[in-house]
Amino acid sequence: MQFALDEDRALLARSTRELLEKEASLATNRQIMESEPAGYSKALLRQLGELGYPSLLLSEPEGGLGPIAFAAVLQEMGRVALPGPFLDLALAIRVLAGCSADAAKQWLARASAGEALVVLARAESLASGDVSTPSAAFSGGKVQGVKRFVPFGLHADALIVETASGLTLVPKPAGGWSAKALPTIDHAQRFAELTLDAPGTLLCDSAAARDVLAEVDRLGALGASALLLGLSERALEITIAYTMERQAFGAPIASFQALQHRAADMLLQTESTRAAVYRAAFAAEHQPEQAAYLIAVAKAWAGPAARLVCGEALQMHGGVGFTWEYDPHVYLKRVKTLEQFYGSTRAQLERVLEAKGW
Repeated sequence: MQFALDEDRALLARSTRELLEKEASLATNRQIMESEPAGYSKALLRQLGELGYPSLLLSEPEGGLGPIAFAAVLQEMGRVALPGPFLDLALAIRVLAGCSADAAKQWLARASAGEALVVLARAESLASGDVSTPSAAFSGGKVQGVKRFVPFGLHADALIVETASGLTLVPKPAGGWSAKALPTIDHAQRFAELTLDAPGTLLCDSAAARDVLAEVDRLGALGASALLLGLSERALEITIAYTMERQAFGAPIASFQALQHRAADMLLQTESTRAAVYRAAFAAEHQPEQAAYLIAVAKAWAGPAARLVCGEALQMHGGVGFTWEYDPHVYLKRVKTLEQFYGSTRAQLERVLEAKGW
């Protein structure tokens, strides 16, 4: 598939790359991942809020630009392995915009400006990041239950909690919010297990929540696929650069045919991911009847493809590829997280079959 961004979205992609290269290079991001307890730069998140990035998924009158622009921005963020909750915040903003409750409108303004971190709390099992029927309850103005794999839950200002009654908004209270970190191999990601017994506000009932969350699941999978594309793209670039510099037997190892074949496979996987991601983004924006199927295809393809590309990047760096000082492990760890969340590969394959009526 041949796909090119139009002038406005191409400009957005270029300006995003320039911004991230200046404010969030991989070297800077690695320092934040390793030393910042929150796991991300709050100053950068506020800066992105001032520029309108968190609201990209909203309609144009609301300050958004739509799924294609969203995918282009997430691709650039993947290239620098940007740590932090940008994708989760954008999805929460989309949920808030789809709810009419006063509390939703209040938090929407703060979240869109990057002044408050709001994230979704949905998964309840430690066995999988895929969501299932919630057991958390909303009764008497209180939310009770346990939510796991809550992204950046330790530092969130409010949660959108999926309960059996619908979606509820839970501002971070002085008490009633017991949080425990869930460490993973991915230093760019922070997860938490939250035990809730706290006041909340019902944003929408369970029937309305199903529609809102179905859309958010699709957009989350699209965003994760775009991140995986950016990770693959940059991992391939740094690998090619390394093989052209590294010498063995008096010649750059890039001249060895076996490594050329492996690099060609990496390129094929990356470009196939690009086609799948932007075809899915186009459908999300212009062909909603095909969006569920094409986004599921993109995510089901992007995860294993990125794992292959970033795994090969590590291997082709040789022995140093496994060391902390070099960058390939950062990309591979990010890929492994994204492959399992926002709809795991298995879950997306099931959605592909469901969309086709199988």
